[in-house]
This record gives sequence, C-alpha cells and structure tokens, in this order.
Amino acid sequence: MTEATKDIYLTNFAQFERGVAQNGQVWTQPLRKAAISRFAELGFPTTRHEEWKYTNVAPITRIPFQPAQRTAHGLAAEALAIATIPDFVGAQLVYINGHYVPELSALHGLPHGVEVGSLARALSDRPSGLEAHLARYANFEEQAFVALNTAFMQDGAYVYVPRGCAVDVPIHLVFISLPQGEATVSHPRNLLVLEESTQATVIESYIGLGNDVYLTNAVTECILGQNATAEHCRLEWESAGAFHVATLQIQQARSSNFVSHAIAVGGALVRHDINVVLDGEGGENTLNGLFMATDQQHIDNHTRIDHVRPHCTSRELYKGVLDGKGRGVFNGKIVVHKDAQQTDAMQTNKNLLLSQDASIDTKPQLEIFNNDVKCSHGSTIGRLDENSLFYLRTRGLEEADARSLLTYAFASELVNRITLAPLRTKLNDRVLTWLPRSQRVKEAR
Repeated sequence: MTEATKDIYLTNFAQFERGVAQNGQVWTQPLRKAAISRFAELGFPTTRHEEWKYTNVAPITRIPFQPAQRTAHGLAAEALAIATIPDFVGAQLVYINGHYVPELSALHGLPHGVEVGSLARALSDRPSGLEAHLARYANFEEQAFVALNTAFMQDGAYVYVPRGCAVDVPIHLVFISLPQGEATVSHPRNLLVLEESTQATVIESYIGLGNDVYLTNAVTECILGQNATAEHCRLEWESAGAFHVATLQIQQARSSNFVSHAIAVGGALVRHDINVVLDGEGGENTLNGLFMATDQQHIDNHTRIDHVRPHCTSRELYKGVLDGKGRGVFNGKIVVHKDAQQTDAMQTNKNLLLSQDASIDTKPQLEIFNNDVKCSHGSTIGRLDENSLFYLRTRGLEEADARSLLTYAFASELVNRITLAPLRTKLNDRVLTWLPRSQRVKEAR
C-alpha cells in the first residue's frame, strides 16, 4: 500500500469520525480509533503473508476508493427484482451502497421481541445492547480489512432474537451496489445475536448493478447462545469489475448448531473468510460452500474452525467450478485445542476444472493438540469424467450439453443442501445461467 493510498483512508476517516460522533455514536470512537491505527500499522496484506499467498490485492491498493453515498436514485423495480427471491415470505432489509433504505424494506412475520433493522440506528439508540458483542469476535489486530471495516462501520443489519424465541420466517439482508461514476467503497457491518434456545434463518445477498469498479468490504458477527440454532446463507454475485472482501465470524455456545451456505459467482476479485469458534461443549457446525469462476475471475475462500470445548462436531464441504482463466483458492483449517476431547471433524474440498487455463490452489489443514479425536480432511482436483460423458452421449446428448449437465450435477449438490425451497430454486437457476446451453440442461435434468 502506497503512502498516498494510506493518506486517503486516514483523511476520509477523520471526516467520517466527526460525522458519526454527531449522530450519537461517541461511544464507538475508542474502538474506531484503535481499528484505524491498527490498519495504518498493518497496511493491506501482500502475497508475502501466508494467509494471502495466492491472492494479490494490489489492484485494490492502487485505486483511490471514495466512500459510497446513500442513494436509491435510478433503482428501478426490475433491478431490485434481481435481488429478491421468488415466492419469498419473510423480512427483507434493503441496503444501497451499504446504507439501509426503509422504503424498499419490509419487516413481515417477525415475533414479538425480535429486533431487526439498521445497525446505524441501533448504534445511536441502544448502545448498551451492542457493546457486549460488537467487534468482540471479529478480530482486527491481524486482519487489515476487518480493521478498515471496524473503523468505518456505519450501517448494516442488527438482528436480535431474545431467549426462547423461534423466528419462523427467513430474514433476508440485501446489499446492492449502484454505479456512482467513480470508484467507491462500502463497509457493511452486520451483528446477529441469537440468545439461548432460539432459532433463525438469515440470508445475506451482495449484488452489483452496472459495470463500475467498486469495493465491498463486509463483516458479519454471529453469536449463538446455548441451544441456539441458525441457518445462514451468503450469496455473492457482484458486478464483473467489482472487488469483494468479507469476513463471517461465528461464536457458538454449548449445544448450539450453526449451518452456513456460501455461494460465490460474481466479482473480479473475491475473498471470503469464515471463522468459527466452538466455545461450548456439544456444539455442531456445518460449512457448505460453492464457488464458480470464469474469464479471469479470482475467488478465494478461507475457513477456520476452532474446536475449543469437548464433544463438538464440524462438517465442511466446499466445491469449486473453474472455467476460462478463472482461478480459485480454498484454504480450510481445523484447529483442535488441547481441552477439546472427542472432537469429530471432517473437511472436504472438491474442484472441477473445465478448461486448460483454469486453476485452483487448495490447502486443507488440521492442527490437533489432543489425542482423543476423530478428524479427517481431503481435497480433489479433476475434470469431467470421460465415462460419464460417453454415457450421456450414447443417450443422445451433444457433447456441450453433456458437459453442462454433469457440471450442473456437481454444483447443485451444494445448492440442494439449503433448507429454504424458494432460495434453492433461485440458486439452481443462477447456476444454470452460469452454464452454457442452460436451456438444454433444464430440459434434460
């Protein structure tokens, strides 16, 4: 990162800090100052950093991004329809360039006591409810993008589910980036708090309209109390020229259950970190992921699951589909701490290369500091099976149709793990749209 680039962020922060103080967020100033100071010390990561060895963020550091402005100007109903889920019944919160837009949002079907709304409003109106959790889990000491998000966090979603409450309808958080005529950056910050014995489904969608260059730098902290259950779906289909960096931090208490579905198909350069801490006995965690890259897209998935307490279970399956000159990265680490007896952990990464120029860097890892465990990990890289292709050709399919059908079958396994049927339908359609000869695949499946 050049000094000129650093100065832009520091100057923008000085202006931003004065504004949030006037909005009743004075209590966040020490946190923001600590975060921007740490960012100034760290700078953006380079390929010399082990965790960023295969992802070069130099294109991000060279662009003088300016803060994205809150506007819904020019957003037609048909554009918003791209983000919505057909036959969706539930609460939907819409954010334009990182800012909550209440007139486009609808909070339907939420039980009494559940709080769902703008983080900016919550920061001003009820700091006592946020201080215990906000920025307590997503650590910015070693993560430059998390530090930058913490310094500039202004808006996003705040979801609070009180003890013993089950939210029967899904909560959809829709983040839309609109063209603004210059390179802009937004820092959505989401805080999801599920108290003891609760249940909820949360969907995060990140979508770009237009072909402008922009950066989305998002952080979500999800805290599960004892016996809480959550299903979290994260959908990334940014614009072709966009940069997208995100962190999902999950903190689980005793006997809680968290299921994640992460789908990434858009953007020029994408990095997604998922960090899980199983900090209560008997916790369960499932990470499902699908990433699809073509042309010169670069999609990087980093996951880390920390088994801190005994008798916890984790399951992880990530699949990559790479075509054209697309490049994928998967780095999955499971850490079993010394007090985490009878841990049961399994990690799998499978990758499908559709062209000679596509590539994948995969690195599954286990760090075990306890002998009483059952752990496994593995990775595969391959092309479409020739015998399967031959079989489909003998059934009358052209070669291109057969290839698309087999690719769809490979990818749809992850999509079909999602519980919410309307979302499964939308994502299956999205996968089909990505494939050549999609109409023939629809007819053949």
